[in-house]
Amino acid sequence: MALKDILALVHPALVIVVVYPLLGIVLNRALQVRQRRLAIPSGTQSKIPPTVGADHVQLGRWLSGSVVGLALVGLAHPLFFKMQANQAWHQEPLRVSFVVAMFVATAAALFCLYRAREKTWRAVFALLTGMGIVVLGAQPEIFRRDDQWYASHYYYGVAAALLMIVSLATIQEIYQDRQHRWRRLHIVLNTVALLFFVGQALTGTRDLLEIPLSWQESHLYQCDFANQVCP
Repeated sequence: MALKDILALVHPALVIVVVYPLLGIVLNRALQVRQRRLAIPSGTQSKIPPTVGADHVQLGRWLSGSVVGLALVGLAHPLFFKMQANQAWHQEPLRVSFVVAMFVATAAALFCLYRAREKTWRAVFALLTGMGIVVLGAQPEIFRRDDQWYASHYYYGVAAALLMIVSLATIQEIYQDRQHRWRRLHIVLNTVALLFFVGQALTGTRDLLEIPLSWQESHLYQCDFANQVCP
């Protein structure tokens, strides 16, 4: 395997090692929080420790940051290698500079989102982080599978990352809202995000099977994929 092929495995490897274990733990803590909350009105002594809520929040913050960070890693690989292959720096220096600046700005906005406490600033940095991911994903080097958007690894990933940004930005509202509207919205959005994560696992596995090694590309890209015939 060439360096390009090894670096292509960084994104899926980190997803398997970091994101999905965190996802399982966060989901488990969420169910425990709900069980403990339902036990309190009935007067039942819950065996679930009271610290489970804080654990859920902290692990959820790690999960959200990991998903957004790995979305940037997933976008960086095709952008760098395809721009390099097409000599984009010589043909489109302004766009290349813009893409690099967007990576830096998006990472900085995510960092500031973690640090922000006021509602206005959280909204601003969440918007900037989401815009950065969308703009980077809109570059021509990114394979989006637009004709099959309903089964696209890219669209599932961007949707999951945007939902994680919303979740990260609204943590304080969930605990300050006495009418629990934010909590209900949080549950609905993260249930949808869970479905996107399932879709990510399926479409990511499919894409790994379809992407050839770098030394095989020149031959395999001559194939007729519609008729499943190769020269």
